[in-house]
Amino acid sequence: MDYKKEIEDLVDLILKEGASDLHLSSGRSPIIRVSGNLIPLVKKPILSDVDMKGFLHIFLGAANKELLETAKDVDFSYSLTNARFRGNAYYHQGTLSVALRLIPKAIRTLSELNLPPILESFTRKQQGFFLVVGPIGQGKTTTLSTMIEMINQTRTEHILTIEDPIEYLFESKKSIIDQREVRFDTPDFYTALTSMFRQDMDVCMVGEMRDIATIATAVTAAETGHLVLSTLHTNNAAQTINRIIDSFPAGQQDQIRIQLAGSLTGIFSQRLLPRISGGLIPAYELLINNTAVANLIREKRIHEVNTVIETSSQEGMIDLNRSLAELVRSGEITVESAYTNSINPKVLEKMI
Repeated sequence: MDYKKEIEDLVDLILKEGASDLHLSSGRSPIIRVSGNLIPLVKKPILSDVDMKGFLHIFLGAANKELLETAKDVDFSYSLTNARFRGNAYYHQGTLSVALRLIPKAIRTLSELNLPPILESFTRKQQGFFLVVGPIGQGKTTTLSTMIEMINQTRTEHILTIEDPIEYLFESKKSIIDQREVRFDTPDFYTALTSMFRQDMDVCMVGEMRDIATIATAVTAAETGHLVLSTLHTNNAAQTINRIIDSFPAGQQDQIRIQLAGSLTGIFSQRLLPRISGGLIPAYELLINNTAVANLIREKRIHEVNTVIETSSQEGMIDLNRSLAELVRSGEITVESAYTNSINPKVLEKMI
């Protein structure tokens, strides 16, 4: 098999079908994901171990091949002229698999992504900590990249992205953008964040908050005049705040609570839902850190954050149930999909 040609053919099919992911694994045909559904490519041959090694020879450089053999999985990026992918190669039951996520070449606008215009206001902040949260595969990185591109087009700033791997590729416009990939440009997220203080950075996008040291440094950076944007795998704003605070030892939690209350600008939670007309559309929640929210964080009353969101739409906050109800009313999603994705279906029932 000509593996490079086969990859090109599969990519052409992904683009034609509007797929988001490609799965390659020994013992089965390639599988694509379209609008959230997995579709086997039954006309393609079943892949063997030899085929998987052939694909990985193209996907991975020497360093990543070595890491795959020692760690048994590795993140990577892969580019063609018409597409770019974030990938993970891994072993299961002694055989190789690869999952590839399509990264659109063009960075789309908030309008094109069906995201609320108020997100633009966070790109105008001079400093602060902004988080985009949600389950894996729900478009968090795409949203952050759109916000970074808005800064790039409108402000003269020095922007740093720290990613594992690098996903969207930026071209410096009004701003300078430096993109650092973990393991190749920097040992880890924490080291790159710490170095940022000596590199005259204004804005930083951290691909993921993976450990206490990274979180603590990001919050400190937001306190000291930097705009920091990042992601967490949490379901909503309240859970995100609790996750950050609870990740620290008990003796440090009061300090991080005070820092977070002062530096947080907002938390945007999103999930992608199947659209009745085809494709996916986001439902979302937005917490804006105002005086009431900051007090709740300081006073250990995080459980009241949801109520503040529900009653503060006039300030721009967005309640997830309200977002779901609007999607149902506009004919974008089914009622069943709304209930499935609601954190509080009983409240949603009153809105639909």
